[in-house]
Amino acid sequence: MHTREEKIAAFGRLLDIMDALRERCPWNAEQTMESIRRLTEEEVYELSDAILKGDNAAVSKEIGDLLYHMVFYARIAQEQDAFDIADCLDKICEKMIFRHPHVFGDQKGQATSAKEIADTWELVKAREKGGNKTVMEGIPDAMPALLKALAMQEKARGCGFDWEKREDVWDKVAEELGEAREACACAPNEWGASQSSHPEPTPEMVGEFGDLLFAVLNAARLYGVDAEAALGGTCSKFRRRFDYVEAGIRAQGRTLAQATLAEMDALWDEAKASGI
Repeated sequence: MHTREEKIAAFGRLLDIMDALRERCPWNAEQTMESIRRLTEEEVYELSDAILKGDNAAVSKEIGDLLYHMVFYARIAQEQDAFDIADCLDKICEKMIFRHPHVFGDQKGQATSAKEIADTWELVKAREKGGNKTVMEGIPDAMPALLKALAMQEKARGCGFDWEKREDVWDKVAEELGEAREACACAPNEWGASQSSHPEPTPEMVGEFGDLLFAVLNAARLYGVDAEAALGGTCSKFRRRFDYVEAGIRAQGRTLAQATLAEMDALWDEAKASGI
């Protein structure tokens, strides 16, 4: 591992490289915060993917890519006399010191648990000067719905608004499942020749499915299951098994459109039985 001095020197090297690129590289020079925002989003997902795969070499690389982007934003702001990287670092340092009084403040040295810290996190944040006016205000509208739901649930938990016993959540899941089924039962059921021509879902159906998904995510959270990772794993499993089905049909000299559902189901069961 590197010494503290080497770490600081490496960060300084990145700042020097950014200065040189911004001043002498035509592509870097013409970029704006808006133009690199989408690229930053891609880098976040690439880091998440590397973490889920347990690939430390890739995690190291992706962290570097994200650091480059953060320095890029700060350099652009510096040119606009808005702020620079030191302002960013000072702000996060001040925030972390304020939010951890048991480490830095008047509660220093007091014994506490990770659960107690998590349970009061949002209440501590609410006392910050210049912080969000409401608990949910800090959640971006553009955040993907699954991540947004989990963020909202975590923020509510941080204020003490959560299930007292995690097993109680299953009653809510069952309730929402029943309401979703009821909404679907009351909806038009005239299907056309293909799924693309079936009636539009009613607003009640959309709302109840949203409630059901939110409840299931709540259950996953309460049981310590990473919903994003769990769903990602299921997607990967579905892809492997469907690839097996497609390969089996093609081996017969046919396309999927020429196969019956029963034939595809049989191949799916083969894939499942073989551990695919």
